[in-house]
Amino acid sequence: MSTSIAAVTARRAATLARLSPSTSSAARAAVLVPRRGLAGSADPHGPPKVNIWEDPMSPSKWKEEHFVIASLTGWFTLFYGAYKAFSGGKKNKEEIVAETAK
Repeated sequence: MSTSIAAVTARRAATLARLSPSTSSAARAAVLVPRRGLAGSADPHGPPKVNIWEDPMSPSKWKEEHFVIASLTGWFTLFYGAYKAFSGGKKNKEEIVAETAK
């Protein structure tokens, strides 16, 4: 945070140093107006996003973080189900004890 404040202060000082005394005060004021930079990219473009529970059947309308959570949950469920299906399930404790006693 302090480095960004220092950078802004240095930029303004350099701008003031470049201004000649012959320029008008309106021109000086126009140069000192801060620019937004990339902050405009946060403006919404398109339909507003909704929470997953408000419209559960339309994933294209969900907020990004809700889509990520739902996707990761689905993938986890798929892999866990496959693991349980192909790992042989659980054996009875009696069979395990009988096999180790032999």
